[in-house]
Amino acid sequence: MAGFFGRLRNLWKGFLSIWISDVEKNHPEIAYENAINSMIEKYTKLKQATAAIIRRREEIDNRLTEKQRELAQIDGDLNIAVETNQQDLGMVLIQKQKALTDEVESLKVEHSQALSDADSAKASLMQVQGEIKKLKSEKDNMLAKMASAEARLRVQESLEGLSVDSEVKALDNVRTHIKNTIAQANLNKELGETDLDAKLKALRAQTGDVTAKSEWERLQTARAAAKTQKTM
Repeated sequence: MAGFFGRLRNLWKGFLSIWISDVEKNHPEIAYENAINSMIEKYTKLKQATAAIIRRREEIDNRLTEKQRELAQIDGDLNIAVETNQQDLGMVLIQKQKALTDEVESLKVEHSQALSDADSAKASLMQVQGEIKKLKSEKDNMLAKMASAEARLRVQESLEGLSVDSEVKALDNVRTHIKNTIAQANLNKELGETDLDAKLKALRAQTGDVTAKSEWERLQTARAAAKTQKTM
């Protein structure tokens, strides 16, 4: 049962991770803000740890200074004991001198390590601080590029959405109408010329009939005149 709930929990985490990833893709500013906030949180924790390291370094430094002062005092007291031939006091001072010397040497090692730790912590702190500034700059730069790219895509989509088919079709209809009008005008002209030819032909035919009739009457008159002359 525990294994089942564990798998279910992992599955839910997987779905949640995918959902968050999709949200961040659609809203990159959220992804950058999350990353920056995470870096700031780490920076805050590292700063606290660095402060603790520096405080420890200062404590060791103070202890080392104090023990070195005590050792210097013991060294002076021992010299006086030797000069005044106070053997018992000198034996005690020698033991204290040895203990203080060992403690000072140990504190020197700790102090050196504390200095190294503090320097390393400060370097890491400065590095994280630099990464945060770099990430903020990258955020502004990338979001500006993203906005520019989205604007270009919107323009491209608008241009792709503009179809000239309707305009071309409208012009085709106009062209066809103009051509039909011209053809109709030409046809009317041709038809007009045909009517004129027909009228001219009819006129010529009538003229021929009149001429023939006149000629016939002339011939009839001439014949009648000839007969009259024969009878006389």
